[in-house]
Amino acid sequence: MNRRLQIYFDHNASTAVDDAVLDVMMPYFQGDFSNPSSRHLNGMAARRAVDQAREQVADSVDVRPEQVIFCSGGSEANNLFIQGAAGYLKPTRIIVSAIEHPCVMRPAQELARRGHEKWNLRRLAVDHLGRVLLNDATDAMTEQQTGLVSVMLANNETGVIQDVSAIAEKAREHGAWMHTDAVQAFGKIPINFEALRVHAMTLSGHKIYGPKGSAALIVDKRLLLKALIFGGGQENGLRSGTENVPAIVGLGAACELAKTRMIEMTARTQVIHNRLEQGLIAMGAVIFGLGASRLPNTCYFAIPGIEGDTLAVRLDKVGFAVASGAACSSATPGQSHVLEAMGVDPTMARCAIRVSLGGTNTPSQIEDFLTALDSTAAELRRMSLATA
Repeated sequence: MNRRLQIYFDHNASTAVDDAVLDVMMPYFQGDFSNPSSRHLNGMAARRAVDQAREQVADSVDVRPEQVIFCSGGSEANNLFIQGAAGYLKPTRIIVSAIEHPCVMRPAQELARRGHEKWNLRRLAVDHLGRVLLNDATDAMTEQQTGLVSVMLANNETGVIQDVSAIAEKAREHGAWMHTDAVQAFGKIPINFEALRVHAMTLSGHKIYGPKGSAALIVDKRLLLKALIFGGGQENGLRSGTENVPAIVGLGAACELAKTRMIEMTARTQVIHNRLEQGLIAMGAVIFGLGASRLPNTCYFAIPGIEGDTLAVRLDKVGFAVASGAACSSATPGQSHVLEAMGVDPTMARCAIRVSLGGTNTPSQIEDFLTALDSTAAELRRMSLATA
């Protein structure tokens, strides 16, 4: 099959670079290629491009440009907060939700493995819909002095939106620094840094039709972090290294587009998302997180009795790109830790499929997908019966 004709339903994994974003990036690969730290005219032009991008990112979440730290990706930004904050604070308790992305969970685990400077790691429980329990967050901060808290704004698998502002208020009451990974939420729901009450927030370019290798950590102006990368002192000394000007320019443009297009894109996506779930329920699918506030583009479901990996491969062959879990965790296959935290039966969890919609998806694609899913599931059931 011609891959260019495949219907793409995996936008939570990555998105295509928007034409408008690519257009503003192109000059900085060749014509305006200078190092932004150079003092000549070409270098100063590159510096102005970086500064403009910083303003665009800042405006998209209503902060000051000096609060934006450019990074190579969401993983680096999350690590910069967790490890950078831990470098300044006395080891106490670090709290993360049980459904965090590995690039939050693993650095938190590393802090807990340290020798005499070991942090106490506490995971917050979620309910059966995948919502972090506020009472558990309160108990966790009351049980022991807490230094750091990180809870994602929206889950990358289920799309369930968390009450980050309420948890952040608890963190502030207990003197802890609060971070949220907003990579999946940004561009899909309104985000205001101050309203969330957090001290730091992560954004990523390739989830919002920008380039891979571009991200930002948004920080409270009073936050002190220890650098992870030392060198020339770029990004206020927190992220040394020559700036990736094309990626930074692309991130700025993508953030600006995400803010201006969000209302229209969300409304359009919600309509086809609702039709998708209506069709899935009609064919007996289980939708994880159904009943909770979720991103308007994300549907995580299972067809009972049909392995998710097998179904994803079959759908790929008939022209639909979906995920049988989180793309960032594909190197470590197994049951979703998100579904495990939600108490989903392992047999059902192995049937999970994620559809994440984007701006180019259409109602007719949803109808085609439902038809293909129904016939593919029926074929797999027949094969299962034949080999039983």
